[in-house]
Amino acid sequence: TGDIGEWQPDGSMKIIDRKKNIFKLSQGEYVAVENLENIYGVVSAIDSIWVYGNSFESFLVAVVNPNKEALESWAEGNGISGDFEALCENPKAKEYILGELSKTGKEKKLKGFEFIRAVHLDPVPFDMERDLITPTYKRKRPQLLKYYQGAIDNMYKSAK
Repeated sequence: TGDIGEWQPDGSMKIIDRKKNIFKLSQGEYVAVENLENIYGVVSAIDSIWVYGNSFESFLVAVVNPNKEALESWAEGNGISGDFEALCENPKAKEYILGELSKTGKEKKLKGFEFIRAVHLDPVPFDMERDLITPTYKRKRPQLLKYYQGAIDNMYKSAK
């Protein structure tokens, strides 16, 4: 079927990913990216996340649609001014979101290579107008890659 399963202690099988959404990082670790997006997706400071990696890089990066209220409230509490778009460009805001993702990664006992090392914050949610998601809100990975290629290249450059 193209599904990836995991046997549960009670003998049942839990579907955790799709085969086509698994890739290998440069160190040889396999990453089930949909599973990670589901885990990171529970972070209250974000509305949506797309995790990216490839076999030429040793770590993961992500494009995040931050939660407007959460980001603005964090900024206010930390004396950072600016509108939502400006906050998304702020390096401290990126650190904050990365910290929230890492906290969740630790809580969920993710492996080191499953942690996200850099984020790009996009104030505009992934949408069908830009052909980034399907009508059922599934991420269109090839289109996301094409659309965010510049941001991904920058994340890999700056995080090394």
